[in-house]
Amino acid sequence: MSTMRREHGYSYLAVLFLVALTAAGLAALGQAWSTAAERERERELLFRGGEIARAIAAYAQATPNPPQQYPKSLDDLLSDPRGLRPRHHLRRAYADPFTGEPDWELVAEPGQPGAFSAVRSRSTQPLLLEYGPDGTQVRVARDLFFSSRNATAHPQAPAEPASAASAASAASS
Repeated sequence: MSTMRREHGYSYLAVLFLVALTAAGLAALGQAWSTAAERERERELLFRGGEIARAIAAYAQATPNPPQQYPKSLDDLLSDPRGLRPRHHLRRAYADPFTGEPDWELVAEPGQPGAFSAVRSRSTQPLLLEYGPDGTQVRVARDLFFSSRNATAHPQAPAEPASAASAASAASS
C-alpha cells in the first residue's frame, strides 16, 4: 500500500513540473510575440511617416508659382485643388500606429505661417529602434521626424541592367 502512495506523489510532481515548463514556454512565446508586434508598429510608423513626407514634398513641387508652398493641413495632401484638376499626393489619411488616430503633430515651415513641412508622432511610447532613418538617435516615437526635405517626391526609375544597356549600345553601333 505504501508503494502506491509514493507513485501518486511522483506523478503529481511530474505534472506540476510539466505545467511549470509549459507556463515558462508560453511566457517566453508571449514576450517574443510582443516584441514582434512592437517592431511591426515601428516599421509601420516609418512607412506611414515616410509616405506623408513624400506627399508633402510632392505638394511643394506641384506649386504653380515659383515660391514653393507647403500644405496647411493633411487634407491638402489628400486633395490638392491648386491646379486644373485636383491632385492626390496622399492616398488616405494614415493613422499613427501608436495612437491609432491620424493625429500627427505638424511641424511648422519657417516663413509660411500655418504651413508645415514635416510630421511626427504624438506618442511617447519607447521604441526598440535606436536610430531613425536620418541617423539621429531616437528613444520614443515622438523623436522620429518625417521631413519633406529628406523625402523624394517622385523616386527615379531604376537604372537599366548592365546587360540591357550594353545590348542597346551594341545595336546602335
